[in-house]
Amino acid sequence: MATIAIYSLKGGVGKTTLAVNLAWASATLSSRRTLLWDLDPQAASTFLLSDRKGKDSAQAIFTKDVDPEKLVRKSAFPRLDLIGADASLRGLDILFHEIDKKNRLAKLLDGLLKDYDRILLDCPPGLTETSDQVMRAADLIVVPVIPSPLSERALEGVLERLGSKAPVMPVHAMVDRRRKLHAEAVARYADWPVVPMASIIEQMAARRAPVGAFAAKSPAAQSFAQLWQAIEKRLVRKG
Repeated sequence: MATIAIYSLKGGVGKTTLAVNLAWASATLSSRRTLLWDLDPQAASTFLLSDRKGKDSAQAIFTKDVDPEKLVRKSAFPRLDLIGADASLRGLDILFHEIDKKNRLAKLLDGLLKDYDRILLDCPPGLTETSDQVMRAADLIVVPVIPSPLSERALEGVLERLGSKAPVMPVHAMVDRRRKLHAEAVARYADWPVVPMASIIEQMAARRAPVGAFAAKSPAAQSFAQLWQAIEKRLVRKG
């Protein structure tokens, strides 16, 4: 099993878009038993992949009141499951501080080892107790970076906080090559994967599905597939 965290200091950088499309690619293109764990109280990944409305119990996983397996939901896509988020996660940072267990998330992930090949974490933004738990638990941290100075500065903050805890894969997200700033950033970091800004990606919310499920031949879907292939290669080298 490998755990891939989709994380950024900044919000609004396409984190959930990456998480949902990469989870779909893992399950569909690589035929991996895949779990997407939504840790963001905004619950955007949960909305995109599930029609069910559950009680506010997501935080209870971390207090041992609820077994993680009891909150796993099947998605509409083969081999892709979901642990959904809800408003209770707004108190997760305080909970982690109170229970004072630095590797609580890592231990919960270990308990899911028998059931999944790949677990993707859709993480809330910011430098918090939750992000520290994620950094200790993840095998790879994928960081979406909009081609802008502020977004690049946020990446620097992630790298500084991480040190050598886990490898990081920056990804240029929401790229419009017609914009000079974007084109220059992509050229400056030519080895970073690129996900374009595209209207087809915006349709995910209306269709409540990953791009590959309804527009497999689109450039956007192909960019997610290529990014997933790059992630798999990184995981193989790490292993």
